[in-house]
Amino acid sequence: MIKVKILRQDGRTAGFSVSGHAGYEDSGKDIVCAAVTSAVQLTANGITEILHFPADVTVAENAVTLQAKDPSEETEHFLQAFQLQLEVLEEQYPSFIQIRYLEV
Repeated sequence: MIKVKILRQDGRTAGFSVSGHAGYEDSGKDIVCAAVTSAVQLTANGITEILHFPADVTVAENAVTLQAKDPSEETEHFLQAFQLQLEVLEEQYPSFIQIRYLEV
């Protein structure tokens, strides 16, 4: 199962942590993992490479964490879009994705 933590700070979306494997299909054929990975990469690259906004990004085996430093309105929009995408995936594949919301 993919476990997602949406990080909230002072009422704003400030980052995320994603870990695990969906287990929907064999490696290389898992559409759930592919969809989540694509959303993670788009969001992280959008914030750090397009907006050039400072963020702490940690990539480990089977885990990615991003926390925006002093989130702006623009970064929050990227993070809200990410959250919405994962909520849609969670609705479609509830046995493979779990989202939690944490105040940091």
